[in-house]
Amino acid sequence: MEGPVGRCGLEATLDMIGGKWKPIILWRLRLSDATLRFGELRRLAAGVSEKVLAQQLREMARDGLVSRRDFGEVPPRVEYALTDLGVSLSEALRPLCEWGRVHGEAMAGAFQAPTCEVRSGEGE
Repeated sequence: MEGPVGRCGLEATLDMIGGKWKPIILWRLRLSDATLRFGELRRLAAGVSEKVLAQQLREMARDGLVSRRDFGEVPPRVEYALTDLGVSLSEALRPLCEWGRVHGEAMAGAFQAPTCEVRSGEGE
């Protein structure tokens, strides 16, 4: 069944998390179970440039997946957290992480990806 704009749910979801970094940002925010500052997110998403991270976070805030809190301080202090919508979507990433863990050896020749932690009791 298609949604109100004529797209299936998968298409709509992939539009929201399309690209390399959005799923990683969602997962890292989910694992942190708290708010993270820009620099913390950049460190956890190793390899992302400041420009791309800022752009992805802006888009995710626009789409309602993350909240952005700017403290208006110098130097700038901005924190990001998952919204309820972001938490809900991050749950969909759990099976992907598990699939990657199970099939990691077979994929090892294709690319090198960092491990994604799943807390005990999660994803089981």
